[in-house]
Amino acid sequence: MTAPFPSLKQEEWRYADLDALRPVWQQFAEPLTLIIGPGESFEKIWLPSDEAVQVRRVQLALEAGAKVRIFVLNTASEYGRIELEVSLAEGADFELYGANIGTGVSTNEIVTKVKHVGIGGRSRQVVRSVLNGKAVGSYLGKVEVARGAQQTDAEQSVKAMLLDRGATANCKPELEIFADDVKCAHGATVGELDPMQLFYAESRGLDPASARALLLEGFVMGLWDSAEDADAICTAAREALRRVV
Repeated sequence: MTAPFPSLKQEEWRYADLDALRPVWQQFAEPLTLIIGPGESFEKIWLPSDEAVQVRRVQLALEAGAKVRIFVLNTASEYGRIELEVSLAEGADFELYGANIGTGVSTNEIVTKVKHVGIGGRSRQVVRSVLNGKAVGSYLGKVEVARGAQQTDAEQSVKAMLLDRGATANCKPELEIFADDVKCAHGATVGELDPMQLFYAESRGLDPASARALLLEGFVMGLWDSAEDADAICTAAREALRRVV
């Protein structure tokens, strides 16, 4: 049975472009489920396609001591959604590095729910958004720490760069903690390119567009530093940034 079509009344769908999603919903109604076995390591790079609407919905279960790293570039021209539901058993380690790069009237979002259910789990989520025109970029990320999941270490870092006044960034990191021996933190900022940094770059001979591109690369490209094979995602990110400058 196909899952019911989502509603904007649901918190995890409140910023979605449901009109764009509706024609393709049956393809993505049921999330892909992956189980990473005890002590196993898993790394995946998700590159954008040429489709105007791009959706990935994945449920990840990390068993004891498993390690997972996901690198995501979300640049759909109409609607892009990356949705992850992750559970971490004892000693599991999860890292997500993602970027929304939106232009025109696109809507791009990264939505996560990370559940720490075992002792000593670690999670890191780092998301950057660069938006121009009337684009919308969103991160909705909830970290749940279950009772008994002591010594959990979880962090969320969310930053967005707005290049035009019509662009919109939605940042909602969230913690729900039921254990008392944990280290959890989150932070979110939304801003614009620093005029002084732009002036400095232009004073070194760069034209305004090149100066903006250089600063935006510094804002985004560090996401891929730890990827084992980052060439493809670095190239795709640079191409996407050139379109928004």
